Amino acid sequence: MGLEIERDSFTREDELRFVARLHACMAALREVLARPGFGAGPPRIGMELELSLVGDNGRPLMRNTEVLADCAVPRMAVELDRFNVEYNSLPVPLGGAPFTALEGELRSVLEAVDAAAGRNGGRVAAVGILPTIREGDLQRDALTDVPRFRALSARIRELRGAPFRVRLDGPESVTLTCDDVTLEGANTSLQIHLQVPPERFAKVYNAAQIATGPVLAVCGNSPVLAGRLGWEETRVALFRQAVDDRGPSASWRPSRVSFGHGWVRNGPEELFAESVALHQPLLPLVGDEDPMAALLDGHPPKLSELRLHHGTVWRWNRAVYDPDGAGHVRLELRCLPAGPTAADMVANAALLVGLTLALAEETPWMTSALPFRYAEHNFMQAARHGMGATMLWPAELAPSPRPEPVARLLPALIGFADAGLASAGVGEEERARHLGVVRDRVASGTTGSRWQRRTVLALEPRLGREAAVVEMLRRYLDLAATGAPVHTWPEPGAG
Repeated sequence: MGLEIERDSFTREDELRFVARLHACMAALREVLARPGFGAGPPRIGMELELSLVGDNGRPLMRNTEVLADCAVPRMAVELDRFNVEYNSLPVPLGGAPFTALEGELRSVLEAVDAAAGRNGGRVAAVGILPTIREGDLQRDALTDVPRFRALSARIRELRGAPFRVRLDGPESVTLTCDDVTLEGANTSLQIHLQVPPERFAKVYNAAQIATGPVLAVCGNSPVLAGRLGWEETRVALFRQAVDDRGPSASWRPSRVSFGHGWVRNGPEELFAESVALHQPLLPLVGDEDPMAALLDGHPPKLSELRLHHGTVWRWNRAVYDPDGAGHVRLELRCLPAGPTAADMVANAALLVGLTLALAEETPWMTSALPFRYAEHNFMQAARHGMGATMLWPAELAPSPRPEPVARLLPALIGFADAGLASAGVGEEERARHLGVVRDRVASGTTGSRWQRRTVLALEPRLGREAAVVEMLRRYLDLAATGAPVHTWPEPGAG
């Protein structure tokens, strides 16, 4: 983010200096966004993929630094917990065949990381939540020992002033207690970055907020936590509680993890302004750049402090300011889980990006016909129930919104996504290939979550729950290694 984090304790004076710099950054951001031509150009897309490492015994493999040292893949990094790693793709033009290019890239990465993990006694797992993880795997000693994670952990613990206690309802409830933010390491996701011109950002962002619910419903891959069967996307409930800095006595404050607080009316600066106004700084480090002086030099300012602070406010869809080159803003789409395969992940990305682009032209009436709280409701229903969810969907004629089973909505929404991708220059064969994976998944009714859940329940009578979860994960990893999308996987059986 432009600032090296080398310490994990801060003073009140550090925070006051940081807040003053945040306001200077906001003034510079408003000015740079208003400059004609800023962020113009053909749209590009990129991905971040978080992965888990699992040992031969099915348990988390706490060797991320060793695996990366043994892996020649560029743009890899360790993540929060010692069984997490992350890959960052290079951006590619959205036109043509971007998803095929990204699929090939992800396949190569998964193979290389798996080979490195194998040399260190394990495998790589692309799955929203590693199903074999236990409460004991998520205590303080699981934290990856790098300064930025130590600093983040120390500050959230300081502000919270209480242990982290996660309570999740669902088919089977689960309660976890942890002394650190390491609970968040249980979650791994696929994050999509879409470059958006500032003048179109509000429309595209609002469209993404509308699209996220139904897209998440068909992409679930996180049904098991600590051996218990939870939501279709248990990550959503876990993430909100795992990095909560508010503590029991301050639960009235806005959560750092949220779906947002309303429709965006003007542009990306609204979201940065919310981060500054609503949330206390976690990492109050001040750099050397004077953002207004940088503007006078004719270069996009780095805005390092603002980017650092905004990066510690985890909205499910988030604005990103990037000063590289001539500078741009982009939309970070954060709802998708990791896995099951590269084919599944790029199909999910194609659906989310295409539907977002298609709905962007409809947002003037849709944001009137869908109060914001109902978009959040749809997101939560998707996380709970997956393709069994009922959405409150906007209608052009009152009354609006109206309840619609998401399974009934999805065929039409896939068609909209196809039109949205076509409008961005994505080729016909490319669209048919990747959206076809989603169409077939909808027709089969099999998501990663449903496959995992059915397999555990099929194996449990013979093996017991703990061994059934381990065996399910073994089968999952073997099938994922074939690259075949999850809707083609054999139906689970006890044999």
